[in-house]
Amino acid sequence: MPDRAADEKLLSQLELYLSQRLEGSVFLSGLQSLSGGACQENFAVDVEVKSGPAQGRYEAVFRTDKGAALFASLSRAHEFQVCRLAFEAFVKTPEPFWLETNASITGSPFYFMRRIAGKAQGRFLVKDPSLNQIRPRLAQDLAQNLARIHSIGPEHCQDAELRQILAWDQDLSTLDSARSQVQTLRGSLAQMPGAHPAMELILNWLEKNAASSDRLVLVHGDFRTGNFMVNPEGLQGIVDWEFAHWGDRHEDLTWLCLRDWRFGKTKLEAGGFADRAVFYSAYEEASGIRLDQRKILYWEVMGNLRWAIGCLGQADRHLSGKDKGIELAAIGRRACEMEWEAMRLIEKAAGLAKEN
Repeated sequence: MPDRAADEKLLSQLELYLSQRLEGSVFLSGLQSLSGGACQENFAVDVEVKSGPAQGRYEAVFRTDKGAALFASLSRAHEFQVCRLAFEAFVKTPEPFWLETNASITGSPFYFMRRIAGKAQGRFLVKDPSLNQIRPRLAQDLAQNLARIHSIGPEHCQDAELRQILAWDQDLSTLDSARSQVQTLRGSLAQMPGAHPAMELILNWLEKNAASSDRLVLVHGDFRTGNFMVNPEGLQGIVDWEFAHWGDRHEDLTWLCLRDWRFGKTKLEAGGFADRAVFYSAYEEASGIRLDQRKILYWEVMGNLRWAIGCLGQADRHLSGKDKGIELAAIGRRACEMEWEAMRLIEKAAGLAKEN
């Protein structure tokens, strides 16, 4: 049930804050909680600035922290900066504005961004009849936007702190993103309770077969069905940048194609809405980069392992009592599905190696 008292308090805090920041009278209305992630909350809100330099009406989303942050998730301030980088590179993503890092205003850092139309729910995207006309072009639209994201490299980031945060401890003077991620995943798995021999085997395979990247690019980090807004007019915007980092382009390209993000449409490997080959062909055309089948298989194995460890982490949050929830417990039970898929892909890679 909505907590009206809490909502009224939040509106009052934001009105006072924005009136001071924007040097004019501000009125907020229509506050509505939107679906959020595991470490942030989103609220739709209409902002009317009645006077001052920023006078006007803004249909916005208020984005702030919730609960404990997940491993490698960006702070709201760093996420804001990444969103600006993407927006300025003409990526179709909501424009971010009015960042506040002082937690004393509402209890957590926050920022506003422009509200866009559409829904992000996976089952809506892959099954709703209202999207039948736009699904054939969705793969191309996403590929073009992903190519724009990947056009951003560490050299385009002027903020030294952000550039290092997005490095995820890897050496930016090398192209060893794969090996760096294997080491990170080993450390993450070591923190999980219990023994996980299948994951250890997958890690060993990844370490043995790691290949250098063609270059380090900005990786969205969670580029999948559920993290872009769509309506019957088409793609409206890519959202949820909290796992962005410098890395290998194949990470994003294969994350969208993980079996777990197809929402029942398993034969449509690109997010449950398109053939993988169509998506990859559109990306090659937009980026001018020829994709490597071996790297595609490699990073899909990596993605499945990453999500398997993520599922264990979600379960541990519930079992430890840090952040109890039936959804966290349910996600934890899915780790074995990703283990199986990663092992299947390793077997497929072995078959391809024999053919060559």
